[in-house]
Amino acid sequence: MGSTVVLPKGVSYRYLEQMMGERGVPVDHSTIYRWVQRYAPEIEKRLRWHWRRPQSTSWRVDETYVKVRGQWTYLYRAVDKSGNTIDFYLSPTRNAKAAKRFLGKALNGLKYWEKPTVINTDKAATYAVALAELKQEGKCPEATVHRQVKYLNNVVEADHGKLKQLIRPVRGFKTLKTAYATIKGFEVMRALRKGQAAIFNLTDDVRGEARIVERAFGIRPNALTERRRVTRPVSRRPSNMRLITCNTRFSRPTRKFATEP
Repeated sequence: MGSTVVLPKGVSYRYLEQMMGERGVPVDHSTIYRWVQRYAPEIEKRLRWHWRRPQSTSWRVDETYVKVRGQWTYLYRAVDKSGNTIDFYLSPTRNAKAAKRFLGKALNGLKYWEKPTVINTDKAATYAVALAELKQEGKCPEATVHRQVKYLNNVVEADHGKLKQLIRPVRGFKTLKTAYATIKGFEVMRALRKGQAAIFNLTDDVRGEARIVERAFGIRPNALTERRRVTRPVSRRPSNMRLITCNTRFSRPTRKFATEP
């Protein structure tokens, strides 16, 4: 049994418990929390091939703050110039080592033509150091331009705000592991909602997104999410009907115009 609910903004686990109870699915909010911790990283792993295909070689890289057990941690994120999610990484520190680890993760597994030609960041010196080291190691193309234009990062900063709408109702995380697991689920489902895996969707709504997850886990498709093939009945000739052959021959077409005699 499955239930699909479209939520424009983030909600708490207790609110989800109430909504599912109203729809005949009794479940405790702590169980929903355990589901997220168990399956969100697995969804991110299995669906990475579906959504993590950069549609542009112009990247916007920035970091935002996430509170874990009362302490600020740093969520590194990269999007393309259209706002499509490329990758993310949660780090307890904000330095050149963390920036290098994130950029190396974002570049890993990409084809040569998928790697960025331009990476735009803020004025933080850590990115310049990280990119220089990655170029020396051959993980980043030498021709990649590092640009530091503030207003060009408005795309990724606006995307931070939409992600924070989902994180805010959680009211803080207890450990870095649980925070990263939850954020993985948020990021992947937001990437699907952006249409980054639209080529795999059977429908242009949340049912298509659910179908992608079902296929990734080998779940039998729901009748509501599976596109049905309409078959028309084939009309057959009755056995007692005789076939009459026609021997009429048509004259060969001429090249004369209509006005000619």
